[in-house]
Amino acid sequence: MGSGNWSTNVYDAAARYRAASGTGAFAYSDRVTSSAPRGSWTAHPSLDPKDIGVRESRDSDEHPTSLAIAVLFDVTGSMRTVPQVLQTKLPELFGLLLRKGYTEHPQILFGAVGDATCDRVPLQLGQFESDNRMDDDLGNILLEGGGGGQMTESYELAMYAMARHTSLDCHDKRGRRGYLFLIGDELPYGKVKAREVREVLGDDLAEDIPVTRIVAALTQKFDVYYILPAGSSYVGNTEVLGTWRKLLGQNVIELDDLGAVCETIALTVGLGEEAIDLAEGLDDLADLGSTATGTVGKALAGLDRERAAVAVTDTPLVDGDDDGDGTATGTTRL
Repeated sequence: MGSGNWSTNVYDAAARYRAASGTGAFAYSDRVTSSAPRGSWTAHPSLDPKDIGVRESRDSDEHPTSLAIAVLFDVTGSMRTVPQVLQTKLPELFGLLLRKGYTEHPQILFGAVGDATCDRVPLQLGQFESDNRMDDDLGNILLEGGGGGQMTESYELAMYAMARHTSLDCHDKRGRRGYLFLIGDELPYGKVKAREVREVLGDDLAEDIPVTRIVAALTQKFDVYYILPAGSSYVGNTEVLGTWRKLLGQNVIELDDLGAVCETIALTVGLGEEAIDLAEGLDDLADLGSTATGTVGKALAGLDRERAAVAVTDTPLVDGDDDGDGTATGTTRL
């Protein structure tokens, strides 16, 4: 995947068509949730992770130096508004990435996370796209709004899928990691459960995998960030923030305004690619007329231009599991 180019004109035309026809930006979710009993809900075929194969971010003549960027968000409870914000601000995201020169050839994958212990659709994964098909992927996401009410969601299952079922030319050909943003407000489970992997993804996994080990595998391919936005159920929760900081170190971002999520993602990529420093990125926001400079500046103040080592702890996490060898597996931005 990843052919074509993003067009704000195409995006605007699609938005005008939806407005004229009375169709929402998340038509698949609207149709399924209003016309079918919950027990029959399924992921859209384009986002269904069962027997997923590999999600690919590939170089091409159009995009000779592709950069993989994945954005996965919790769609349970209060977090259901996240994809709506992302969808409305896609032009701003691309305006920063492309017009400001943070990266020439971004390929973006959108996905959604629920709870595999109780949700009908605990995981949805699109493709890495360079053009307006990423807007289609967002529009096909089912906003289930479930969750189990126990301050945990299946982020570890999403991380397993991204570690084991992606292939990135930026990494494989050039030794540069992609970017993965998890947007949520709860804890991961302490282990990737083999039973859930079989049910959701179809992999014949022999045994459970501690979350520390899957994070170590994931961070070989991606710089991984966890964004906890204002307005979510557990904003500021010390247990949630502490657990994610044990897993990801400084790459935990508290965001005062959910409306600034696209700007935060874009500037994080710009910092990681050393295309800007934070002051330059905030000037770019102001130049584009954004009102989010204060929010983004505060959120990213702790991120250095150099990518710090990813912290992996041997301290027991949510389920009391660790990888058993007492070692940390860290990587640095190449």
